[in-house]
Amino acid sequence: MGAPGGGLAQIGSSVVVKGELSGSEDLFVDGHVEGTIALKSNNLTVGPNGQVKASVDAKGVIVQGKLEGNIQASDRVELRKSASVTGDIATQRISIEEGAFLKGKVDIHRSDSK
Repeated sequence: MGAPGGGLAQIGSSVVVKGELSGSEDLFVDGHVEGTIALKSNNLTVGPNGQVKASVDAKGVIVQGKLEGNIQASDRVELRKSASVTGDIATQRISIEEGAFLKGKVDIHRSDSK
């Protein structure tokens, strides 16, 4: 078995995806995605032009654009200053830059493994 993940998949700014997205590599979305995004062991980045209406389940999530939907991140969530997030966030660690917009609740889970 190889290491999980292999590189970076990209969805460009002119691309529209509706449905279920899943994979085992990091994903950069600069286009429109509606549905669900499941990247259990990998990271999702919503680029500055990205418009995502989806529930997200990933290891790490970085938002620079717009995201509507709940985020479940096993590791961390970063909201950059250009981010606009509407939905609830569940994660272990969160970083919110000044200027970012968030409407929803944040649930921070502690890692019990030592």
